[in-house]
Amino acid sequence: MSDTKPVTRKTQQRDAIRKAFVDASRPLGPQEVLDLALEAVPGLGIATVYRTLKKFLRDGLLQIVELPGAPNRYELTGLDHHHHFCCRTCDRVFDIDGCPDKVADLAPAGFELEAHEVVLYGLCSSCTANA
Repeated sequence: MSDTKPVTRKTQQRDAIRKAFVDASRPLGPQEVLDLALEAVPGLGIATVYRTLKKFLRDGLLQIVELPGAPNRYELTGLDHHHHFCCRTCDRVFDIDGCPDKVADLAPAGFELEAHEVVLYGLCSSCTANA
């Protein structure tokens, strides 16, 4: 049996998809990833985006962002604790740095808070400017 590790292929498509997340600096849905990555790789398909998202999740490069009543989005792992702002007009999601103080105090007496997510909703700066 060989001690060599399996070779991970580095492709132009994967590079473009990873770059989409780095450049956007916010959670992205599959269609947003495709739209951004198409600039670098014309002809890229949504099936390749989905396969690559699954691979990046398995490899720990991405994590899922779950928002109530919305399809999953994805963001790079390793970010500091943060929350999200969802624009009701364009449906884009943005990171909010930091966390409100004393969130644990909101739990009822005797309860132990294990995790939390704060989501703000409204209009992003682009949609506000176009309103």
